[in-house]
Amino acid sequence: MIEFLLPVALLGNGLCAGVLTGSVLGVVPYYRTLPEDRYIAAHAFAVGRYDPFQPVCLLVTVAADAVAAAVAPTAAARVLCALAAVLALAVVAISLTRNVPMNRRIKRLDPAAPPAGFSAPAFLRRWAGWNAARTGLTLAALLSNTAALGVLL
Repeated sequence: MIEFLLPVALLGNGLCAGVLTGSVLGVVPYYRTLPEDRYIAAHAFAVGRYDPFQPVCLLVTVAADAVAAAVAPTAAARVLCALAAVLALAVVAISLTRNVPMNRRIKRLDPAAPPAGFSAPAFLRRWAGWNAARTGLTLAALLSNTAALGVLL
């Protein structure tokens, strides 16, 4: 069963890590170059593209790693899979409590008439900080999953 679970965990984890790394390396720096109205429109556009995909990858990772942690044939692999599951679950928690609410807010804004007091640079700074945290945790989970595979080879 581990022969199925660990590749599934690695696939979901790797896809999520790739998306998040791409956002840190390319999307956020691009957002920083945009005037406020274009930033709001671009962020709102991108949110609808990532949200259906990323949660599935994360939940697949958490589930596959949790089961792998229970059935892995060695203690080291069990610990590494459990660690990856916890790290991926932390990404889910940050997503649900920080980034998703912010994404919903930006989608509701009218780019031509943001509410009084809205600061695109401040909003992006907060969003990007939480996104960077998710990226680091996802990469740490990927490292843990890769180490689990290495232990089993």
